[in-house]
Amino acid sequence: MSGLNASLGYFLSVVIFAVLVKTLFRKWPRFSFVSEFTASFMLVACWLEIQTIVEVGQWAGGLGQDVTVTMLFVLLLTHGVLCAGTSGNPSLVVQKFLQLEAGALPTALAVAAQFGGAHLAVLAARYYWSLELTDMHMIKNLMWRECGTSLLVSVVQGFFTECACALVFHLIQLNLRRRSVLIRVPLIAVLLTFFSHVARSYTSAFMNPSLAYGLTFHCPGFTFKEYAVVYWLSSLTGMMLALLLYMGHIPRLFAKNLLYFQKTRFRVPKGDKPEKKKK
Repeated sequence: MSGLNASLGYFLSVVIFAVLVKTLFRKWPRFSFVSEFTASFMLVACWLEIQTIVEVGQWAGGLGQDVTVTMLFVLLLTHGVLCAGTSGNPSLVVQKFLQLEAGALPTALAVAAQFGGAHLAVLAARYYWSLELTDMHMIKNLMWRECGTSLLVSVVQGFFTECACALVFHLIQLNLRRRSVLIRVPLIAVLLTFFSHVARSYTSAFMNPSLAYGLTFHCPGFTFKEYAVVYWLSSLTGMMLALLLYMGHIPRLFAKNLLYFQKTRFRVPKGDKPEKKKK
């Protein structure tokens, strides 16, 4: 129980830090990319601790799978509420760019901020583990250099797994984006928790390039390029396919609708042809 209390204290500290930084920069719209930094930091830092509980907690702290699934859902729900308007997900930022809803420079800054937040989250988590507050964290501190990769299948299987999950996720997200927050946030949290649980024996279905970078890119087993293909290229591919299926085209790349026939909004009533004027 002491391990769970320490983890809850860590979660609370991360959330407070993220909210304080976001509030501090809210008054300066030109620094809006900082919100993406805090969203990514909060998501990666907390998910790293949940990953620790999954790997070590069951036999070092007596924490079962039901605890980790519940904590993951609460994390995603809290993240969706506190980080409203931001995602911490480079795929969603690039999606807005492809939909002509954001410019090139804001998109580049937001993506850079997300990866910066993910990297800082890894450093913060390592420092927290080095304190060795519980047996679980002491073991994690000893084994973090030999962590287990989330990619448990071949690169090809991993690519298609992440791509399929990203396709479904982005299709649902596109259909829910104009719905009320009370409906959208819980449904997205349930969906992400479900995908993470189902794909646990494959890729863990991160569907988030910065999250995958923080959680598994430093683990041995695959090269950086192989991880990039599975967790970056597949997420972008799934997102673009979802956008194509949802809109019929990708506005940033081509304007013509390739899949759906666009009907004119107003119909011209059919009537008798005007008689020719008599001479």
